[in-house]
Amino acid sequence: MKPAAEKGTREKDGPFVEKYAKEIKHFGLLRRWDDSQKYLADNPHLVCQETAHCLVALCIDFEIDEKRGVMEQVAHQAIVMQFILDLARALEVDARGCFRRFFSKIKAAEAPYRDAFHRELELLKGRILDCTRIRKEEAAKEAQEEERRGRLGPGGLDPVEV
Repeated sequence: MKPAAEKGTREKDGPFVEKYAKEIKHFGLLRRWDDSQKYLADNPHLVCQETAHCLVALCIDFEIDEKRGVMEQVAHQAIVMQFILDLARALEVDARGCFRRFFSKIKAAEAPYRDAFHRELELLKGRILDCTRIRKEEAAKEAQEEERRGRLGPGGLDPVEV
């Protein structure tokens, strides 16, 4: 069986994510500011809301697969993408043309900007953990119900309950 990071959310994604899933995942795993900036310079089509959504979905998949470190790295990149998109909205420019501005700003070590970045990152990780917990609880309930249905005997009686 494939890990959730390779299946799960892919079923619901649109054509953009289906086409660029590999590139989005690669971006999500980058660790250095310079590497992220260069990758987006080489792949400016990834600077969009679909990429941000896909990164969050990947975070959930990694957390379900109990890969916390990878989830946290991808969450970091999801916030990078969201900050780029927010900056583009604030400046009323195309996001593909302003991602360099984000990296300049974040690398300049402007304390309030970095603090806001880290605050958003922690909030996202909290939401991912909550979502994962809920999904695991739902999956456990579903598994219990499936097991109960498998035990049903004639007349729909569960021998364990009887």
